[in-house]
Amino acid sequence: MTVRLDAVDWKILDELQRDGRMTNVELSRRVGISAPPCLRRVRALEEDGIILGYRALLEEKRLGYDLMAFAMVHLISQAETDLDAFQQRIAQWPLVRSAWMLSGDVDFLMLCVAPDLRTFQAFVLEITAAPNVRNVKTALTLKQAKNAPVVPLESGVPKGA
Repeated sequence: MTVRLDAVDWKILDELQRDGRMTNVELSRRVGISAPPCLRRVRALEEDGIILGYRALLEEKRLGYDLMAFAMVHLISQAETDLDAFQQRIAQWPLVRSAWMLSGDVDFLMLCVAPDLRTFQAFVLEITAAPNVRNVKTALTLKQAKNAPVVPLESGVPKGA
């Protein structure tokens, strides 16, 4: 269900995506309203589940995770209980940064990080040995062409809203 947002709400979201650490006073200045109503709007956006949280973006290579790869998992069964069980397993694997359930030939696509190839290979063997896994295909990344963990808000309102 889409929540109705006005132009100020869209500005708040755009500014917070760019810098989630700014003070409420700075945010209110940037969006053109006073601090108390700005804070009320931010809290309402949080309560409505539009703002999910705030976090620091870390550079994995500087922390020793030199390898980034995709693992594409094809399950034997796509029954709901089997899909749920695999999702619960994904949640327990710390090397998985993000994962998506897909339609088509691949059931799950996982973005993984590892300190080195040997660690990633051992992890792939762990995935392959998991219940209900038919096969796992992998692709090592060579270079990240884009990393924009934001929703495109530059136009103000998404089409169809």
